[in-house]
Amino acid sequence: MEDERLVSGMLHEDDRTLDTSLRPHTLREYVGQEAVKESLSIYIQASLGRHEPLDHILLYGPPGLGKTTLASIVAAEMGQNIRVTSGPAIEKPGDLAAMLSNLNEGDVLFIDEIHRLSRAVEEVLYPAMEDFAIDIMVGKGPTARSLRIPVPRFTLIGATTRFGMLSAPLRDRFGIIYRLEMYTPEELSRIVTRSAGLLKVRQAEPDGMLEIARRSRGTPRIANRMLRRARDYADVRNDGILSAKMADEALNMNGVDQLGLDKTDRNMLATMMDKFAGGPVGLDTLAATTGEDAATIESVYEPYLMQLGFIMKTPRGRVCTQAAWRYMQREMPGAQDAKPGEEQTSMEF
Repeated sequence: MEDERLVSGMLHEDDRTLDTSLRPHTLREYVGQEAVKESLSIYIQASLGRHEPLDHILLYGPPGLGKTTLASIVAAEMGQNIRVTSGPAIEKPGDLAAMLSNLNEGDVLFIDEIHRLSRAVEEVLYPAMEDFAIDIMVGKGPTARSLRIPVPRFTLIGATTRFGMLSAPLRDRFGIIYRLEMYTPEELSRIVTRSAGLLKVRQAEPDGMLEIARRSRGTPRIANRMLRRARDYADVRNDGILSAKMADEALNMNGVDQLGLDKTDRNMLATMMDKFAGGPVGLDTLAATTGEDAATIESVYEPYLMQLGFIMKTPRGRVCTQAAWRYMQREMPGAQDAKPGEEQTSMEF
């Protein structure tokens, strides 16, 4: 299950309290996303100087990169309160209307997974974003009429992992749009070092922090989750000293290898190689063979394997690359027949 994987970017139930306690509270404390921070800082200063709410912001990117954290920081930097909700939680237009009416002037409304808003709710949101007003139908039948009610000027911050699923009218109403990038090992090392201090790790050695960062798939949420597992291991096996050796042993025990792949990732590669000679294999066939949901494979497992250059999508289906065969320590079919100098496009190690 995705919500049980150590390397999942999705929010686990036991992450909620931890995420809150480890989150930075200012742009200065926020590590990474330098271009985003620089431009946000300018926009915030300009808005404060004019005593106006910040323009509406859309944040998109894979889960676990800090979209919710960044929204909270924006509200704090603006000196305003933040109201947090999600697209699936706003079921009816009246729910959104009530929420907007209860905001104070300048407040921040954060909607996570905003692409999952229903079309009826979006229709209420459009005039609220542009004109700071909501349109309500009063009465029924021939006597029905539209009543426009003003709402406080606010800043909407939307977050989504599926930018392409946003409707064009909604997307176009955001004045500031940022894509959050994956983090480098060095940035993640700084993040887990800070988190180790907040978690009161007895001794967090730099090489131990870097070892965790390297296996975290460029995602702070995964890095902090791995830090907790490694801290527990070091407390029992090494008197609380979290070295590279302890981090390596702890993550190996949890099935996470040097590249951040876990048992599920390796099983998918092995299935493609053993049962389909590395592909091409269709998504539905792969889902049936591995016992995983097709949508989960496409949105959760494949992206990182494609980033590593282990899987390619072709018109006929998914194919394992030469790099994947080397990683799995298996001989690629037909490799012995390749002519000297011929190479397949792959990721070198």
